Amino acid sequence: MNDDQLLRYSRHILLDEIGIEGQQRLLAAHVLVIGAGGLGSPVAMYLGTAGVGRLTIVDDDTVELTNLQRQIAHTMARLGAAKVDSAAATVHAINPEVQVIALRERADAARLNDLVAAADLVVDCCDNFATRQAVNAACVRHARPLVSGAAIGFDGQVSVYVTDRRDAALPCYACVFPPAASFEEVRCATMGVFAPLVGIIGSVQAAEALKLLVGVGASLAGRLQMLDARRMQWTEIRLARDPHCPVCASLHR
Repeated sequence: MNDDQLLRYSRHILLDEIGIEGQQRLLAAHVLVIGAGGLGSPVAMYLGTAGVGRLTIVDDDTVELTNLQRQIAHTMARLGAAKVDSAAATVHAINPEVQVIALRERADAARLNDLVAAADLVVDCCDNFATRQAVNAACVRHARPLVSGAAIGFDGQVSVYVTDRRDAALPCYACVFPPAASFEEVRCATMGVFAPLVGIIGSVQAAEALKLLVGVGASLAGRLQMLDARRMQWTEIRLARDPHCPVCASLHR
């Protein structure tokens, strides 16, 4: 690291659990962020400020006035712009050293397979069930850690899915939310979302991603944290692997 980097990241370097070695791991890391909206905004910003060397951000949407209530990476000046370009501009305004690859597209399963394979870790900030399943399948296939978050109304949830052949107890996303299950898609446009909620969940996602990249602490793998922001109360449930999961069961045979 050069002198400017030592100064910029000094508060991380001062942490015994991170130090220079941990910060260098962040600088060398490549994280794939799916979604540049309410969750993707704080995720991209915190990963950028922390010095993750390369961020690939995928989203096919544009910035609208209704987004600005909660999607903090975007501004009035960028109305109509691609969200990925807006998010990249925000990250670069804070930390110009970060390489941001902005992909304005809705990635299908084949595309996600390639994108996940190229990344060290994936943060799922999307807002639809089909994409979540496709992201998870690619993460299982390439053994990439997946940090997944969701938020609607006043309710949020976050977990980490690390599919490891060496640990048959850890579930993938499909173990918890089976692909064949019928989940009603709930949209912000119809249900609304409490603005700070996405910031809270997105910040937890960023924290889990950084911990995994550095190799510090215990992740949320095998645990689902659920937040009721009306009472600001967290509830945790333990997650078990489904031995018949159509996505990850073959890893443990």
